Amino acid sequence: MESTLRQLSAYAAVARAGSFTAAATRLNVSQSSLSRAVADLERQLGARLMERDTRNVELTAAGVEALRIAEQIVNAHSSGMKELKRFLLGESGTVTVATLPSVAAVLLPQVIKDFRRQRPQVAVQIMDGLEQSVLSRVLSGDADFAITTGEPSGQLEHRPLVRDRFVAVLPQEHPLADRPGVTWDDLAREPFLAVGRDSSVRRLTDAAFAQIDARSAPSAEAGNVATVGGLVAAGLGVTALPALVLPLLGTGPVVHRPLAEPTVDRRLDIAVRARRPLPLAADRFLETLQESRTRRHRLPHGVRWV
Repeated sequence: MESTLRQLSAYAAVARAGSFTAAATRLNVSQSSLSRAVADLERQLGARLMERDTRNVELTAAGVEALRIAEQIVNAHSSGMKELKRFLLGESGTVTVATLPSVAAVLLPQVIKDFRRQRPQVAVQIMDGLEQSVLSRVLSGDADFAITTGEPSGQLEHRPLVRDRFVAVLPQEHPLADRPGVTWDDLAREPFLAVGRDSSVRRLTDAAFAQIDARSAPSAEAGNVATVGGLVAAGLGVTALPALVLPLLGTGPVVHRPLAEPTVDRRLDIAVRARRPLPLAADRFLETLQESRTRRHRLPHGVRWV
């Protein structure tokens, strides 16, 4: 059966109005076009749906069932088209963001709150992980965009977003905690607790130690920043972390001190697939993020908008 949406809509309108004339007036179409559409539908179904006279129509048993099904189809089509329109306008769907845990926990919550207030029918999915896994999710298409570290490539376009500065993280009773500031050379002389090698934090701390020609191996390392913070709190050593990470350490007995010689900043970018348009909902999310930057939404100490 090749019944069209036009035929089903015409039939439902006539059946509900009880008259071809009234339905034609309501739909602003000719009565003859409605009559042809209903006749074509009856011919395709092989059943008479209406008993007609000069003024009114009366539904047959088949016509009553046909009206029920026709209205289901017409309503589903109307609902689906409205949903598609909302999606195309960026008012529905899902925005998927791949990002580092510190960004997910500290930078994004207020942005998501503002975005959801404006577009409550758009869901936000966060895929948090380490640098390489975050970038691979964008390249594979699993995420719309990323907020992460890393260098631009031919496949990804980077847009600078924020910078956060590395600070020394020390046990509360450590001798270096009494100083107003600490150097990387100071940290190199202490048992150093490193973040795992897959982390952007590890890449940058290794580069800083190489810059001062300090080659001592870490006394311990852990994949999770909170674990490293716990080791510092237990007095097992010192570490260096970017400022955006500090809220993830919890309330353990640690202190933070400015870290210099060299001063090291971590740059966090928005990364999107090159030469690929974003879904409109994702574009709207980035607009909300840009509004936060324009308003200079408050960031933790040591973190600044680029």
